[in-house]
Amino acid sequence: MTLLAESPRLGPETRVLVVDDFEAMCKVTVNQLRQMGVERVVTARNGAEALRKLQGARFDIVLSDWNMPVMSGIELLQAMRADPQLSALPFVLITAEAERQKVTEAIASGVTSMLIKPYAPQQLIDRVQKALRWTPRRPVAAAAPPTSQAGASETTDTRPTILMVDDTPDNLVLLSGLFRDEFRVRLAQTGEKALQFATSDRPPDLVLLDVMMPGIDGFEVARRMREHPSSQTIPIIFVTTLSTADARLQGLDLGAVDFITKPVDPETLKPRVRNFMRYVQLRKGLQAEVDGMLEAAQMREDVERITRHDLRGPLAGALGVAQALLQDDALGRRQIEQVELIEDILMRVLGMINLSAELYRIETGRFELKAAPVRIGELLRRIVETARVTFAEKKLSISVDTDVPVGSEPPQALGDATLCFSALQNLVKNACEAAPNHGTVTVRLLDQTPLKIVIENKGAVPEPIREYFFDKFVTAGKQGGTGLGTYSARLLTRAQHGDVEMETSDDENLTRVIMYLPRAAGAR
Repeated sequence: MTLLAESPRLGPETRVLVVDDFEAMCKVTVNQLRQMGVERVVTARNGAEALRKLQGARFDIVLSDWNMPVMSGIELLQAMRADPQLSALPFVLITAEAERQKVTEAIASGVTSMLIKPYAPQQLIDRVQKALRWTPRRPVAAAAPPTSQAGASETTDTRPTILMVDDTPDNLVLLSGLFRDEFRVRLAQTGEKALQFATSDRPPDLVLLDVMMPGIDGFEVARRMREHPSSQTIPIIFVTTLSTADARLQGLDLGAVDFITKPVDPETLKPRVRNFMRYVQLRKGLQAEVDGMLEAAQMREDVERITRHDLRGPLAGALGVAQALLQDDALGRRQIEQVELIEDILMRVLGMINLSAELYRIETGRFELKAAPVRIGELLRRIVETARVTFAEKKLSISVDTDVPVGSEPPQALGDATLCFSALQNLVKNACEAAPNHGTVTVRLLDQTPLKIVIENKGAVPEPIREYFFDKFVTAGKQGGTGLGTYSARLLTRAQHGDVEMETSDDENLTRVIMYLPRAAGAR
């Protein structure tokens, strides 16, 4: 059984699982964690291996790459969120891809945080610290803020950084003077010093690199930068006296984004550097956008959870009072009808509140069914009575047949009463909306195993949407329709180990939706 840490703080005892199929990147991440004071770091080459390790030991956080063989990072996340023992474990997804669709998918799957490559070590520290404070179920005390290894002047200056590398001091003075007012500038006179800066905890955003230098020349610096995960994506502009085609080709093969020959023309160099710095700012803005989407999703989930909690209690209490009144023999027929109407309304409101939470859990694989006997016949009668009132203007004939002989015990489903109510209500509502004025809608409960509920209405489903009838956002001919009714009905039914299917006939001009639900043991 996997155990989760209780509000862990970053330190020697923090247990971290790093998942990445790129060995060099994995080693860099491990080294960065050790520099943060983390001693217990375990690695895995793919999601499948990570899942086995998670099921065999306790971890406080998972850092995973997205694209991996066997099982990707997003698949690992979804598998963890579907496992009750791992569902609350913080998960940081690391990726070079940040399309809005992928970010949305990761958020829907329950990701804690995302880190966009390339990233600086301080960004990793910040996200690990924040992720360790994340809990989806209960508030916790905030962890101590991360300790920066950089000086105060560096942390307060948020401008992009240019590393200028040249063995001639005069050239460094000239280059730095061109950009010092716009960007942070760091200087290096040797290839060795340049590599130290490029692979440090705070790497530069752009490198202006001379080629002809004693010791390690510029080409070798670029080659080593491209071999190191922390610096492999940093843009390089070669600034050199070499002007031959072979030298230019060699520079481009090493991943240079530009090649400028000396003597430098300031009016040419400045716009080129600014253009590449715009790219850097776009990448940083992308990370900020991802962070904002994650924070908004977490805030929305927190607000919805609090709202559901605050509303569910009073509504459940009122529902209990209504159900208790129905057991009172002193009530007259008219009073019973009114109390039943109140009960129906409360059930509908509770269903709406619960549905928003349960659909999210089902879609993300975090739903756990607590099955119990459900008086499905009673639910159907109440739903039909409500539908008759709702669609009175259409003059529909809505009937319900529970297929139970007089004096017999009605069959019961095995599931969740609220989910059954929401699913059936959506299907009956959908049938009533689709039926023509003065049309008929019939609802039948067939006494068999599994239980079978048939909802039939006049009017055939349009041909173009038949194949996609239960898909999300599919609708036709309904003003203001969301296309979520049949989708949520099937999702809720399958979550109870049942299923829903649709049949349509052009010859008879009718549509038939059939729901199957498990039968409660011992019930007819």
